[in-house]
Amino acid sequence: MPIRINLLAEAHAAEELRRRDPVKRAIWGAALSLALMLAWSSFLYLKGMIALSELNRIDAQLSAQTNSYQHVISNQARIGETAAKLTRLQQLTTNRFLVGTLLNALQQTTIDDVQLIRFRALEDYVVTPAVAAKTEDGRTTPAKPATSTEKIGLVLEAQDNSAAGDGMNRFRQAISTNAFFRATRANDARLLSLAPPQAGADGKTFTRFALECRFPEKTR
Repeated sequence: MPIRINLLAEAHAAEELRRRDPVKRAIWGAALSLALMLAWSSFLYLKGMIALSELNRIDAQLSAQTNSYQHVISNQARIGETAAKLTRLQQLTTNRFLVGTLLNALQQTTIDDVQLIRFRALEDYVVTPAVAAKTEDGRTTPAKPATSTEKIGLVLEAQDNSAAGDGMNRFRQAISTNAFFRATRANDARLLSLAPPQAGADGKTFTRFALECRFPEKTR
């Protein structure tokens, strides 16, 4: 039986031993782990870039919405200011003292034997300046707009030619029942002056008097 001698067995064993070297396997394992870490980090970097792009898009939308909101708030403030001005103008138009209406009312208060000599309208306006908002001790006092207080008075100078001397009282009664003076709450005619009886050129006696009517004050 022939005997086979492998002269390369030792070299094969050494080669096998090198292939099974744990350091080499560790190097391969480390390289594989590094490759996996690089792949994972690349995935995370790509995911972060996508998230950052989405965040920038949302920030842009939020900024656009914020600008639109500020624009709407600004428009609302301007609309409110304009509406307030229109309301004040409407009040000024409808509530201002009209001399024509007064003259019409005086035509409806004529009394026999009472002659209206003259009338004077007393118009006084008191302006209160605006007060700016201020903060003291953490408490804020709101601002107050400027106002104007209208004070209207009416002086009626008349002459009573009645024989009984009751013309003044009848004239005051006519004023108190007149629709205009009642609506404006100025129907309480106060006696301002009363002169003693005098004799006219025709020999008839007359008495001059003055009445004052005050309209309610109006602040705008």
